[in-house]
Order: sequence, then C-alpha cells, then structure tokens
Amino acid sequence: MRRLLIALAAAALAAAVPMPAAASGGDRLVARTDTGFVRGARADGVDRFLALPYAAPPVGGLRWRAPRPSPAWQGVRDASEWGNRCPAAASSNGPRSETEDCLYLNVFRPAGTKAGQRLPVLFWIHGGGLQNGSANQHDDTLIAQLENVVVVSVNYRLGVFGYLAHPLLAAEAGTGAGTGAGTGAGTSGNYGLLDQQAALRWVHRNIAAFGGDPRQVTIDGESAGGFSVCANLTSPASAGLFARAIIQSGSCTSRPYAEGEQAGTSIATTLGCSDLACLRGLSAARLVDGPQFASFLYGTPALPENPDTAVRAGRFQRVPLIVGSNRDEGRTFLQGARGWTKEQYEAWVRGLFPGRADAVLARYPWPAQSDQFTSAYLAAAVFTDSGFLAGLGGCPTLRFIEALSAHTRVYGYRFDHRTGPGLTPEPAGYEWGAGHAAELAYLWPSFDNGIPIAPTFDASERRLARDMVHYWGSFTITGQPRAAYSARWPAFDRTSLVMSLRAGGRSTPVPLATMLAEHNCDLWESG
Repeated sequence: MRRLLIALAAAALAAAVPMPAAASGGDRLVARTDTGFVRGARADGVDRFLALPYAAPPVGGLRWRAPRPSPAWQGVRDASEWGNRCPAAASSNGPRSETEDCLYLNVFRPAGTKAGQRLPVLFWIHGGGLQNGSANQHDDTLIAQLENVVVVSVNYRLGVFGYLAHPLLAAEAGTGAGTGAGTGAGTSGNYGLLDQQAALRWVHRNIAAFGGDPRQVTIDGESAGGFSVCANLTSPASAGLFARAIIQSGSCTSRPYAEGEQAGTSIATTLGCSDLACLRGLSAARLVDGPQFASFLYGTPALPENPDTAVRAGRFQRVPLIVGSNRDEGRTFLQGARGWTKEQYEAWVRGLFPGRADAVLARYPWPAQSDQFTSAYLAAAVFTDSGFLAGLGGCPTLRFIEALSAHTRVYGYRFDHRTGPGLTPEPAGYEWGAGHAAELAYLWPSFDNGIPIAPTFDASERRLARDMVHYWGSFTITGQPRAAYSARWPAFDRTSLVMSLRAGGRSTPVPLATMLAEHNCDLWESG
C-alpha cells in the first residue's frame, strides 16, 4: 500500500515557446512554468511534479517578509523528489527541520493529462497547529487517480517563522522595504497566510500547463489548514483565487494584531535581540528551539476583520462549502489525562468551568466502573462537545455550519467512524474513537503519525475511504458531494441535515437537532 507514493508528471509545453532539447521529443513529463521547465515522474496511473518553487526562499534578508517571486532557472528542473519541510521542531507530524528554503508546492494529475485540458483542481493545505506538518505527509495519488482531478499541496512558513509580528517589522513594511503581494504598510505577521496566497496565484498562472483549470480551484484544509481556509475566505488578497472550499476540523480562530506585536516583542527580548539585524542573524535552529507564536492576526491588510466575525456576518467569499468535524476530536489531545482519579477529574472540570462545574459533572459523570482511560475519555468528551480547543468539533462546529448556511450553500458532515485504528497503536488499549485527524488517512492513504494507518483498514473502512474520496472529488468537480452507491449528501442550507460519515457504506444524513443533543449543546450554549 505504501506504493501509493507514486510519481507525478505534467503537461505538454506551449507550442509557441522554445522547448529545451530534453522536451523536444514530446516528453509529456516535462511542463513549463513561468520560471522554467520541470520534469516529473509517473507511477500508479498518476503523474507527479514535486518541490516546485512558488516563491523565493525566505532566507537572509527575506526572512519575515512577504513572499517574493521565485528566481527562474535554465534547462529542465528535476521534480521527482519531495522538497524541504519548513522549519519546525520534531513532532508526530514529522522530523525536525531547520531549512528555511521550503516554499514549494506539489502537483499530482492523472497520467497522460495534457496541457490545457482544464481539469478541476483541489488545493490542499496541511494541518499542524500552524507550527508543524508538511505537504509531503499527504501523497495525492489516490484522489487524482480516482476522481480525474489535479491535486496541489503546499508548504507554508510555520511558527515564529510564519507569524512573528513586531513593531520593527511593521515599521520596515511601512517604508516599503518589506512590502509585497498581499501585505500593506505598517504591518507584520501572517507570512504563512501570504505564502498560501502566493501559491494560489502560482496555480492561477501555471496550472493550465499541467492540465488544470484555474477557474475551478477548490481549497481544502484540516485543523490549521481549516483555519487557513477560513482566513482565505475572508482575506481580500484571496478574492477570486478559488471557486469552492472545504474546512475539515477547523474554525476561524485568530488573534488581534496588537496581541501579535506584544508576543513578538517578548519573543525578541527572550532571544536577546533589539533590532532586525539581530533577529535575522539568528540561526534557524535557535528560532526552532526558541519561544513560538502561531496565529493569524486580524486588523491587518491581509485580514482586516476577525475572520469569525466576518463569516458569520456574510462578509466572505460566498462559495460552496463542505464543513465538518470528527465525533471525538478531543481524544487526540487528551491522552495525557489517562490515569486520573475521580477526584482529579472533577478538580479539572471545576478549574475549567468554575461557574457551572456541577452542571458539567452531571452530564459527564464518573461511572461506577472505571479504568485507566476513563478520565481521558470523559475529559475528551468535554473538550469535544464544548469546542474548548479553538472551537474544534462538537457544538461550535455544528453552529458554524448553521451560520455559514445563512449566506451560501453548505454541506455539513461529522466523521463518525469510532472503531478505526487510530493515529498510533500507543498507548496500548486506548480507544481513539473518531479523534482529531482520524479522517485524514481515509482521504490521503500516506498520512500517518509514524506508523502506517491505511494498510490496516478492514473492508468496511476501505469502503468508507472510497466513499469519502468520491464525495470530495465530486465536490471539487461539480460543487456537490456525490458518491455512487452511497447515501445522497443533502445541502444543509436546504434540509438542516448533516452527513454522518460511517464505515461499510452506512453513511447517512442526520438532523442537526439530533447531533446537537448528542453533544449536550443545551448545556454548552446555556451561558
């Protein structure tokens, strides 16, 4: 199954443009971008082009500046290997990286796709809390092959590299020294968002050469990728760059620009720097190991308004949407709560919800029979249903779907397969349920947290994976999620039904009211 790490290639070259000798023989694995020719590879019915630069490396004097155009190259650039991951500490999402030369994207297309063919495009934004993760966790072969779409995945700057705000950076931008596409004078931060927008503009300029249609781009992201999708829905610089959008286990979380500058000033002080020369002179390793900041900042030209406020008021790109979350989001985050006693669990609840702890404990009581995992499952249910962590899952997501549906077509879902393999086999005996990120291996079989997941699927889970790929692919192509021989997915704005995604072909639409009751939303919305 790990053969699902295939090889890509791209489109034929425009006849009016001189082609290098290597491409003159009709080599369809060579494509022309606006900065040079690239050669991909082919395997398992898919052409793939990896590590295509969409912006100049943000190193040296370009650290903490808006992305600049990528330099052109001569000859044919090899595009058969994944590019560098953006700097981040080691995590379950991948190994440590200290390489700032990381602004690359990847293109997957059905084998033999020709330039100008105009296939719809799925643009994937990885998760990782805006602090880690990489496009190379998500091999795009399966959906490109089965759905006849072009898939693009992108790296973007993370952590302090992508979101540092500082008065000195703002002043530099105000002089024009740091301005670029998507930025404005007197602001800093949001560099990771500006990277995503630069990648989307690259797609508009170049994707036709790979057989894609720049007018039919669907952006999709999970977790921090979902935060990113919401930011792009409301950012003026993203207007017109996509036609549809998908938010998986995401929200519209962000922070005021003033908070970002305050955090950035504190970070610079901790790092011993009082000027930009000092900050830019620090090694990437020092920054990876130093204090982090990772949040979109509003009150800036990139995000003039709080994205959550904007979408609820209808001030966003009103494109068709798929929006949803997983039934047990919190189980991915609350493993550390295992082994608590009843008293420890109740003290935790009282610390989080001092004004209504008794009501919370009445809904999430300690059972008569318990084991080492009981406290983790209870705490995870509280986190999930309340949306305590950045509004992920439970009641906030259901109400988010409802709010968006007042302004545009929305297809809501909840990933409800609760007996899957989980992200890892550890800790032994822990039931992951439908935890945060549990759906990713069903769409992207290469996704794992160090141990393969998709190869362990049983027949019913393989059916769920196929159904989800078809739903996502159909939405990318038509704006409506459809899967042959599977339940019809109705639009929420017309029916108030949310698709419950289940294994073995048992997915079914469920009334919003039913899901609200399952997550105890009357409790969490009572004030």
